[in-house]
Amino acid sequence: MLVHNGLVNRRKKRRYRTEGTELRYASSPNELWCADYKGEFMLADRRYCYPLTITDYKSRYLFVVEALETTKEFYAFSVFERIFEEFGLPKAIRTGNGVPFASPNAFFRLSKLSVWWLRLGIEIERIKPGHPEQNGRHERMHLTFKKETCKPAGAHFLQQQAKFDDFIDCYNNDRPHQAMNMRYPGEVCEPSKRTYCGLSEQEYPFHDKSKMVTTSGRICYRKKKVNLCVVFAGQKVGIKEVSNGIFMVSFMKYDLGYYDEETCRLKPAANPFAAKLLPMSPV
Repeated sequence: MLVHNGLVNRRKKRRYRTEGTELRYASSPNELWCADYKGEFMLADRRYCYPLTITDYKSRYLFVVEALETTKEFYAFSVFERIFEEFGLPKAIRTGNGVPFASPNAFFRLSKLSVWWLRLGIEIERIKPGHPEQNGRHERMHLTFKKETCKPAGAHFLQQQAKFDDFIDCYNNDRPHQAMNMRYPGEVCEPSKRTYCGLSEQEYPFHDKSKMVTTSGRICYRKKKVNLCVVFAGQKVGIKEVSNGIFMVSFMKYDLGYYDEETCRLKPAANPFAAKLLPMSPV
């Protein structure tokens, strides 16, 4: 009522600038996986399908093309967990900047999915907005699979998934790649040495205290509520006093921001995932 009548100004949600991260070149399988959704298309039964795809950068092995009804993170969690259980964990995962891989209002645009990856020891990479060529190998696979499996679309989800599964088998075992000396992705890819064993306990030995983030994205410290973000719900953060009344709040090895006890505000720290500027070369 007060907001409606202009008596109270609604606080605007914090939105973080979209920017890419450092990108690596993978020299062996499982150093880097790539993931994305190949847009949406309508099935014959008038329902929309959102294919989630995951590939290995080096071997080009296609782990999955999953026909999903939505891009909501709940469904992505189940797909990634199944793939992790079967193939192990990669060192890093490269994605775009959309949901569920990133969140516009969270610290450093982290999402619940990317927070989970960090907990598993997986580094995150994001391409620069408007530069799909930074995920070029994955995008080229997308062009091929959509042409061969979505035109025409399946009658329903079961039929469409069957088309995806047939394509995966053909792509991995029947199509050699010139860049790999005419070998097949199935020949080059190998299981990761890092097995999926769930989440380990969070510890903050160099902080003063650790606090569990509530379902509403807050922590309670010294009888005061500190707003973080719901993407950290259920996670522990470390708290360390760095100056009189100023506390560093950290998630794992990443510093989220500085909490001012007097103002009860948390000022974000520098983005640890942002691409670093290279020094200019001498002329």
